[in-house]
Amino acid sequence: MNWLYHFGRYYLLIKRTFKRPEKFSIYWKQYVLQMDSLGIGSLGIVSIISIFMGAVICIQSAFGFESPWIPLYAVGVSTRDIITLEFSPTVVCLILAGKVGSNIASEIGTMRVTEQIDALEIMGINSSGYLIAPKILAAVTMFPLLIVLSMFLGLFGGYVVGVAAGAVTPYEYIYGITYDFRPYNIVYALVKTYIFSFIITSVSAYHGYFTNGGALEVGRSSTKAVVYSSILILLFNVIITQILLS
Repeated sequence: MNWLYHFGRYYLLIKRTFKRPEKFSIYWKQYVLQMDSLGIGSLGIVSIISIFMGAVICIQSAFGFESPWIPLYAVGVSTRDIITLEFSPTVVCLILAGKVGSNIASEIGTMRVTEQIDALEIMGINSSGYLIAPKILAAVTMFPLLIVLSMFLGLFGGYVVGVAAGAVTPYEYIYGITYDFRPYNIVYALVKTYIFSFIITSVSAYHGYFTNGGALEVGRSSTKAVVYSSILILLFNVIITQILLS
């Protein structure tokens, strides 16, 4: 029954987080800062991983399609579908759970053990709203943009390396990524991204907010944030896929 206790406490925290703010200007400033920290700060790792994974997916697809009965443009089709349906929305969000989630949990956890959160409460500030709401809103705003960029860079990396390695011709690759394209796949990927971004930030903030002890407990909270966020992402990935693609 321990999970019921944590679920209830998590629900109450989120409910309190989105209460009417004391001063919108302060929350707006935090929101802008968090967009820079969570979104722009993750741009580098998302770009590098997307380019190289797109290249690997393209080469592996070409290696698997050696039969003369399979047209060469199938390399572009498979690369596009793997990147847009699963790699960018799910794998990249798992990576962001490790980078962003641990950062959020450690930041809020440190504020808890150093009694900075208690000081905010004494000042009459809704500490959960001030610390957590801007992070959730910033992630929901920026993560979909990162995922769209990841899709583009993944396809671009597949094109550059696939053509350079002789695995596919430029015409066949471009024809493949446009062949029978379904815009609904992008909608599906973005729906997953919105849900995953909320999970990453809210679960990580929950573990950081209720940290007790010292520096060691902050590290444990950071680890728990990454683990539980990743598990929930995988779980909801199955649920969303069953609902939207069945």
